[in-house]
Amino acid sequence: MGKICDSHVHSNCSFDAQDSVEKLALAAMEKGISSITVTDHCEVPMIMLGDKNKYGNFDVLIPESIKKTNACRIKYQKQLDIYTGLELGEPLQDPAGASRALSYGEVDFILASVHNLKGEEDFYFLEYTEENVPVLLNRYFDELLLTADYPHFDSLAHLTYPLRYIAERTEIQVHLSEYAGKIDGILKKLAKNQKALEVNTSGYFKKIGTALPNESIIKRFKELGGKYVTLGSDAHSAEALGQGLDKGIALLKKCGFTSYTIFSNHRPVLVDL
Repeated sequence: MGKICDSHVHSNCSFDAQDSVEKLALAAMEKGISSITVTDHCEVPMIMLGDKNKYGNFDVLIPESIKKTNACRIKYQKQLDIYTGLELGEPLQDPAGASRALSYGEVDFILASVHNLKGEEDFYFLEYTEENVPVLLNRYFDELLLTADYPHFDSLAHLTYPLRYIAERTEIQVHLSEYAGKIDGILKKLAKNQKALEVNTSGYFKKIGTALPNESIIKRFKELGGKYVTLGSDAHSAEALGQGLDKGIALLKKCGFTSYTIFSNHRPVLVDL
């Protein structure tokens, strides 16, 4: 299959993950993975809360993540390529917080994500109804449309993130064709700005049963001139590291891509499929 590179991995510097960077590195080598990028959570609206942040103090956690990742990069440089990164959540919701996040240290890769709408809980915690789903999704895609123009990121994470939980907890049928205009707008901006679209394989292990985003959106990205795609398992443990990347690679081939991308010092490096 060639090189397998996982560009969305969480260590125990993320509030919802359990294993150290070193344990992740050892698991990657055992599984035959060529590279990992550690992208611990950094939720921008929470940064200024410091020790009062329920997700932990990002002023401590992100520098620690970068430090530990760099240490493992040096320690295992002959066996595994390890890249520093972060998952920058909701970068537009607090410009001062976003600037602070970018000052934590040099990283190779930044995933931009939207886990919650401004003033709302993470989509994980919301209750969904036939009435509120269209409202929430329209607001979500509107924010992603703006995020696609944000300059300080490399790849847009799990484009259809809310669907993971809507499918898990309800029987509501979401027809993405109803949001096609907004989704096209997001994909066009990513392509124009030379940003990557993430293919997140965590959905294969959820009720939704597909990558995030799904095949039709990935194909559409290619049609609209998208060049760069990153692959990520969104692993929150060493056990989950690399899960579904084989399916993600097969999906990219099906969608017409001949390579996917990893980032070193924010520069795209193409990996042949």
